[in-house]
Amino acid sequence: MSSENGHGERRFFIFGAGYSGQAFARANDRQVPVLGTTRAPEKFDALRQAGIEPLRFDGAPTSEIGEALARTTHLVVSVAPDEAGDPVLNAVGAVIREKMPALEWIGYLSTVGVYGDHGGAWVDETAECKPVSKRSMQRVAAERDWQELGRQTGRPVAVLRLSGIYGPGRNALVNLENGTARRLVKPQQVFNRIHCDDIAGALWHLAGNNIGGVFNVTDDEPAPPQDVVAYAAGLMGVEPPPEIPFETAQLSPMARSFYGENKRVANGAIKAAGYGFRFPNYRVALERMWADGNWRDGAPRSPMKRQ
Repeated sequence: MSSENGHGERRFFIFGAGYSGQAFARANDRQVPVLGTTRAPEKFDALRQAGIEPLRFDGAPTSEIGEALARTTHLVVSVAPDEAGDPVLNAVGAVIREKMPALEWIGYLSTVGVYGDHGGAWVDETAECKPVSKRSMQRVAAERDWQELGRQTGRPVAVLRLSGIYGPGRNALVNLENGTARRLVKPQQVFNRIHCDDIAGALWHLAGNNIGGVFNVTDDEPAPPQDVVAYAAGLMGVEPPPEIPFETAQLSPMARSFYGENKRVANGAIKAAGYGFRFPNYRVALERMWADGNWRDGAPRSPMKRQ
């Protein structure tokens, strides 16, 4: 890629440097500069610890962000759209089009929710997007807007459609330890998942080769959610919580909406682009986190230590 071939240093900018963005920065093996935004200044320290130079972004453009974007080669967007559209495009769309001369590549983190419900059938990137929830409808519109910006600027745009994100601090082991794990059972219901380290790996791979397109970044094995909890309980040597029929479960409207979509998401496109998953299924990931003792917050500890 040009920024590694004598035409300047790669510089990454992440809009919305949350859980996935920080995992991406921690995987920065070449120590290239990574800047990232948060709405909350109290999160600056967490971003710095992940290797991100923090900036505040609350939906309004700032001179500081503008100066950083002018030198950015690779832009990662991990901010959810709202009823007004994509907050990043609304704030700095003109800057991206006119004042980012070094820009080579854009990565947009979306969701497999854009596919909606397919009755448990397999879907790939060619499947029709028929989103059910308002948030997924907004995602479809945002994907199109970013792809259109790519066409206007002649830059490759990679849309990464992510399934349920988990990793250190966010997993069934943690939920079992803190007493929030539940085994909801809805017949035939499955979900895909993705470990945050594979989101990071896929991003680095696509950015490193300036690859555009639409990619399902998800594991190989859609599975019933109750199976994940039971497997984690087995690793911990604890009794899994009792199964709860979905019909009788107390759920928030958002949680219930997730169960209204049932599909098996295929990941052939990202593999064809050359990426190999570190955690192809939840069992491999839970076993690794448990053995490494980093399942609580990423800091290695003895897996046998209980609080």
